[in-house]
Amino acid sequence: MKVILLQDVKSLGKKGEIVNASDGYARNFLFPKKLGVEATPKNLNDLKLQKAAQAKREKELLEEAQELGKKIEGSTVTLSIKTGENGRVFGSVSAKEIAEAMKQQLGLEIDKKKLVLQTTIRNEGVFSAGVKLHPQVTAELTVKVEGN
Repeated sequence: MKVILLQDVKSLGKKGEIVNASDGYARNFLFPKKLGVEATPKNLNDLKLQKAAQAKREKELLEEAQELGKKIEGSTVTLSIKTGENGRVFGSVSAKEIAEAMKQQLGLEIDKKKLVLQTTIRNEGVFSAGVKLHPQVTAELTVKVEGN
């Protein structure tokens, strides 16, 4: 019997796949637990529409990430940090501090987990930080650290 999976099923397939399952397994396990539905023409059409809607949503998310990436690219965030001798920062500049500075200075609210620092920032100077907005979109942000 052909079955459209509604959720991932171990050793059978992933959500949205059309798989062959034995009649008993489908009727006694998959259907009662709402893990799958029979592959009727109506259900196949519903699956096709859901996949089209999902693709449209993903395309919109990618476009939004590209727009935000253009805003971030070439932007500079300035942080004023307490420093000691030789311009060395007490502690280090964290992604959280950079995200807060972006919110205040650029008006962009970015999650700190999306910031990728190549090295730890422990000195005054200009550094580069990556912002991973989407699996396909990464923007570069300039971080300027000033001591006081």
